[in-house]
Amino acid sequence: MRALVYHGPGQISWDTVADPVIEEPTDAVVRVDATTICGTDLHILNGDLSEVKPGTVLGHEAVGEVMEVGREVHSIARGDQVIVSSVSACGNCPYCRDGMFGQCRGGGGWILGNLINGAQAEYVRVPFADYSTRRPGALALDDAVLLAELLPTAYEIGVRNGHVGPGDVVVVVGAGPVGLAAVITARLYSPRRIIAVDLSSSRLEAAGRLGADSCVVPGRLIADLADGPGADVVIEAAGDPDSFVLCTRVVRPGGHIANIGTPGKPATLHLEALWRKNVTISTGQVDTSSTSWLLDLVTSGRLHISRLVSHTFGLSQMVDAYEVFSHGTSTGALKVVMHRD
Repeated sequence: MRALVYHGPGQISWDTVADPVIEEPTDAVVRVDATTICGTDLHILNGDLSEVKPGTVLGHEAVGEVMEVGREVHSIARGDQVIVSSVSACGNCPYCRDGMFGQCRGGGGWILGNLINGAQAEYVRVPFADYSTRRPGALALDDAVLLAELLPTAYEIGVRNGHVGPGDVVVVVGAGPVGLAAVITARLYSPRRIIAVDLSSSRLEAAGRLGADSCVVPGRLIADLADGPGADVVIEAAGDPDSFVLCTRVVRPGGHIANIGTPGKPATLHLEALWRKNVTISTGQVDTSSTSWLLDLVTSGRLHISRLVSHTFGLSQMVDAYEVFSHGTSTGALKVVMHRD
């Protein structure tokens, strides 16, 4: 088959590799009909995640058709259309039993495109297939693939961890794909105001289209929040150390900072300014435990996510897709989706 292979920092190519096969009785092999690129993939490409070894097929989000299942897979069968979760869950360890699939200690967690070959390929081996796939029903591919990671991450790590509630002022720092998904899912809880912050005018325009009440660069409005009561919830979705510092400036006493962004370098925690503010800071690896609930909301029309997809490519155009996505502030790329050729 063909797949997008990581060869070291700054080096990827669309190569011919061995087809995946069933290795464990809980595995499935899925034909990839649609996949996408995550900001974490860019961190891998930049060399920020040393555990990813050269020769690894990248990608951890996909939708496709089940081609084969192991003898201990019971919830899906050959021919089923499934969402491949970004997180693999053994289903048996203490963390999985608590719904914390991202912390799985039974051989799962975030392994696709990280510790094992991933989903930016024509076919992918899915470990623990009973717990790591969902049926998308009649949902379009471009919508379904956003439920593999993007929407659960924004909701679980941003909105839910941040305790967004009715009447809150919510600031989302970073209007890339996950920040925009946080804007969309925060609306479920009727906040009084959502403020999107970014340096890119095109991304701020996108935030306005997707439900933000105010769209600003770090400037006067943010300074006003810092000098006044501040924001109830601040969601850090940029993964930049300066963005994290900005979040600590604008959160109100007793407020929440929910960190979604994946930092590529250390961020400074100014405890000398925060210790008396009663601020709660949360971090997290997505669990995808909310995927089925979010799927119901999208299917019923409660969540409208199609506009998060800005570009589509064929699988064989994977390298071009990375180029467009990695320069999103200039190309206008939000979420790019690659379809089977």
